[in-house]
Amino acid sequence: MDSQPPSTPPSQKHGQTGNHSRSHLTPEEQRRIEVNRLKAKAIREQREAEEAKRIPHPSPTRGTNIGTGVKRSFASMSSPQGPATLRDGRTGAIHTNRPLDSIRPARNFAKYVEYDFSKMTDTKGGFLTEDDDPYNKALYVRDGKKEQKPAHMTQKEWDRHQLLKSTRRDDIMVSGSKQNTCCECGSLEIDRKWEEAFGCCVCSSCKEKYPEKYSLLTKTEAKEDYLLTDPELKDEELLPRLEKPNPHKATWNNMMLFLRYQVEEYAFSAKKWGSPEALDAEFVKRESEKKRRREAKFRSKLQDLKKRTRVEAYRRNRNGPAGGNFGDDLGSGSRHVHQWGRAQENPEIGMDIKKCVDCGMEVEELEF
Repeated sequence: MDSQPPSTPPSQKHGQTGNHSRSHLTPEEQRRIEVNRLKAKAIREQREAEEAKRIPHPSPTRGTNIGTGVKRSFASMSSPQGPATLRDGRTGAIHTNRPLDSIRPARNFAKYVEYDFSKMTDTKGGFLTEDDDPYNKALYVRDGKKEQKPAHMTQKEWDRHQLLKSTRRDDIMVSGSKQNTCCECGSLEIDRKWEEAFGCCVCSSCKEKYPEKYSLLTKTEAKEDYLLTDPELKDEELLPRLEKPNPHKATWNNMMLFLRYQVEEYAFSAKKWGSPEALDAEFVKRESEKKRRREAKFRSKLQDLKKRTRVEAYRRNRNGPAGGNFGDDLGSGSRHVHQWGRAQENPEIGMDIKKCVDCGMEVEELEF
């Protein structure tokens, strides 16, 4: 019986048996063992992948989760359909993929624009040109060639104006019988703004050629020269007008412009004065009436001044030619203002003395 106590590591004779068996394996046997081990591992992974496809995965939307500590196989993670936990909240699908093309950007990055720098112009300054980004209005150069939005118009009104302008430009292709021409020279290049505001078809050259007919009048000029009233000038059906920003101050009301020949047609018609001679007669009548009122007002003020002067003279005559004495009651409830006479030298004190002609108060005058 072996009385040797157990020891760690085991005795040398047990270790020699294992090393002896391994040392007798040839390289060919070791290669076959390694190949068999890899085949068995591949078969096991294939079986696990098939079982994972047959077993339904728990739906995350039903409040169930995958158990903690369960390791998923590499095949389930590398499958073309993707992992089971990949969800698409937009469609409600569980096993759907999310390609990058269908991902919507955040609201703050919705206006993000990606540029291809290989196709852009190198400006050597770090800025973009209009050719690189033709749809960016911030890059447009205000060189006067392109019409800009006026300050008094909103963006919606400006877009409507541009649309109407482009529509009229397309009307050039229409036959000449349907187009509006200049009423003076017959040209097709009429002022579309005047046509829309005044209903007058005239070109720019004729406007400069006939200023006595096609010049613009302000509201003040129409009231003073043609004696029109505010209700008549505010009636657009009676007198068309063109509104522009006030040149004196932007916060004031818009400036109203009227066409001269339209104002004259209404002023000289039977609805108003009838003829230029009647307008001139009315103008003379109003001027004479204003002159008469001014003269009457001046005469009334002059009569009032004479009355006050007579009362003052009567009061002074009543007090005597020498004037009043110091302390006399002048009989007026208003505040007294001294009226000093000429300074006279007093031989007793050797100083100049001034005396008030109304109350008789005396003051000494010193000259430095």
